[in-house]
Amino acid sequence: MAKKAKQDEFYTQLGDISNELRYYKAQLRDKTILCNCDDPFESNFFKYFALNFNTLDIKKLIATSYAKSPIVGGQLPLFDIEGLKPEGREPYAVEINEVPDHNSDGAIDITDVEYLLKHDNNTARPLKDNGDFRSQECVEFLKEADVVITNPPFSLFREYVAQLVAHDKLFLIIGSKNAVTYKEIFQFIMENKLWLGYGFAAGNAYFKIPLENIRDYADGVYDKETGLVKFRNVGWFTNMDNPKRHEEITLYKKYNPAEYPQYDNYDAIEVSKTAEIPVDYDGAMGVPITFLDKYNPEQFEIIGIDRYTEGNKTPGKRMTINGKEIYARILIKRKGASQ
Repeated sequence: MAKKAKQDEFYTQLGDISNELRYYKAQLRDKTILCNCDDPFESNFFKYFALNFNTLDIKKLIATSYAKSPIVGGQLPLFDIEGLKPEGREPYAVEINEVPDHNSDGAIDITDVEYLLKHDNNTARPLKDNGDFRSQECVEFLKEADVVITNPPFSLFREYVAQLVAHDKLFLIIGSKNAVTYKEIFQFIMENKLWLGYGFAAGNAYFKIPLENIRDYADGVYDKETGLVKFRNVGWFTNMDNPKRHEEITLYKKYNPAEYPQYDNYDAIEVSKTAEIPVDYDGAMGVPITFLDKYNPEQFEIIGIDRYTEGNKTPGKRMTINGKEIYARILIKRKGASQ
């Protein structure tokens, strides 16, 4: 619904950012970080990196705002930011090379960041274009960056990821897990150019949304008291290494034809749960897309995904068993298994 309505304003909570980033801290040292789908200061991504600038030993932080965002200037009025015009909601960029302890309390907090923006006209400047990640100005920021970390528009996910890969950037971004079924995204997964991060607590992601975007959500999705929208199919996508990527799935079941039926249209067996992958089967297996949460490239090889896999007797169609279509399946083999 959000894609159809072009409603991409879902704001990530600071705690969720902190929980995921703890696995990548060493890879951020002395790096230029870009948040190119964020309103500086309003964004929790910007806040996280500004507040932890010295702790993470970041080289530089860049964040850009988008002209049509409804939250620009909501928390820190734009006229308070040195170097910006007081009128309008103009898109702007913030570039930070250091965050001093201005109030001398021995720690960097939000007041130090506010002081920096209010008193250093080198940190902020208006953008000539609209702040879209595809604009030439933002592409130049991308070229300068080492790592991109943000929550990009879900409706533009294919294009966003393609741009990151084309510019050979490290990234950690949020997206719908259904994106793994997109042909372009899955190709990056097969080529080990993209994989899943740790994800959200208990698989539940909660995002803030602008009040004007509130609509009739199903029960349990939107909480009027907190203003949060709940998603169960959202995760972190990255090409940065993490410990989880090297954990082997413990296999305990043995293959028998009765429990693992063959597909009608592909030479592979159906494995309906990742935990039930047989330990002794060398052929191709179809597993749910949730397999990617536990995927270890040293343990398994990804062959393809149902609709786009060579060898599918019904190209463009999902796998079937006795004529019944099965929900999206990733095709895998045990690493080192006979071909």
